[in-house]
Amino acid sequence: MSFLVIGSIMAVSTGVQAYGQIQAGKAQEAELKRAAEERRIQAEGQELQRQEALGRALAANAVAAGMGGIKMEGTPASIALETAETASLAGGMANLSARLEQAQLRRQAKSARVASNFAAAGTLLDGASSVMMGYEGYKAGKK
Repeated sequence: MSFLVIGSIMAVSTGVQAYGQIQAGKAQEAELKRAAEERRIQAEGQELQRQEALGRALAANAVAAGMGGIKMEGTPASIALETAETASLAGGMANLSARLEQAQLRRQAKSARVASNFAAAGTLLDGASSVMMGYEGYKAGKK
């Protein structure tokens, strides 16, 4: 009778521990997904700021050129176009970097979830092994 009580306590304890591991993995996964979403929002904000700054700079250049009597044709126009292209490339690289960071966070989230599931399975197997060893010891002591 005493083994039944002890075995039940061990089984419940093992189940609670495994459940805790799964919940911890889910929480870590949610946190990493939230961080990826925050990074996406941050990247969008930075891109908007870059575009606004580029627009202001190009407009200021056009106004300054116009006030100086320079028409935005030929070399001034090609310089403005090259400036815009350079800014676009820099923005594209920043967006790529942000997307790679987001993808990395999402992979880490998935890995955290999978690792917690494996840890929980290991805990359950370890608990089952302990219960079985205890039962075998109990049977041997009764003989």
